[in-house]
Amino acid sequence: MSNKNEQKQEFLFEKVNYKILLIGIAIISLGFILMSGGGSDDPKVFSEAIFDFRRIRLAPTVVLAGFGVVIYAILKNPKKD
Repeated sequence: MSNKNEQKQEFLFEKVNYKILLIGIAIISLGFILMSGGGSDDPKVFSEAIFDFRRIRLAPTVVLAGFGVVIYAILKNPKKD
């Protein structure tokens, strides 16, 4: 009788979705790591290093690409494939 009442628990996503999701989170983390730094040791001295290509163009692009991968992982339906 308990067999009939038991329901098999299903995950919301498949294993592939979780892998893609973790890859997206890793890409976002990489973008934030690229964005860090560039400050000066002395607060009275201004450092131009904060405005270099890596922090202004590359890092935000990597973060947005990571968000795109995460959205893809959420929307991907492996049952349709």
